[in-house]
Amino acid sequence: MELDALDARLLLLLTDASRLGVLECARRLGVARGTVQARLDRMSAGGVLTGFPPELRLDAVGYGLTAFAVLEIAQGRRGEVAEALAAIDEVCEVHATTGQGDLFVRLVARSNDDLQRVIDEVVGVPGVLRTSTSIALSTPVAPRVRPLLERIARDDE
Repeated sequence: MELDALDARLLLLLTDASRLGVLECARRLGVARGTVQARLDRMSAGGVLTGFPPELRLDAVGYGLTAFAVLEIAQGRRGEVAEALAAIDEVCEVHATTGQGDLFVRLVARSNDDLQRVIDEVVGVPGVLRTSTSIALSTPVAPRVRPLLERIARDDE
């Protein structure tokens, strides 16, 4: 689905203030309320816009340790391994990858001891053959979409 400059500006607005209502978005963008609603509906139906979750600082709720695990799994078991990983609360993301491993997993934990517990749980998943884990020391660039939306907004000008 292609986004135009108005779509990008709307998404930028909601990226900065996800609690804005449709009427306020329309006012700030200088378009009709129906236009904003139609754009949101189209982006939702097209799978571009999947929701408005709150952003959380996981360290503020007790999960101050972030780690990344590269998993090698048995051939043909990606679906069941991914399903089992999704059942582990501390698993935040799982990506199927090329390269050294098969799955790239972002984990959180309360401490090093807690991380060991989580890794033991991951290694215990049937189909997981090997894991290599790295602990994140800091996050110099947090997950973001703003630069991409700004580019789209500029490209249409």
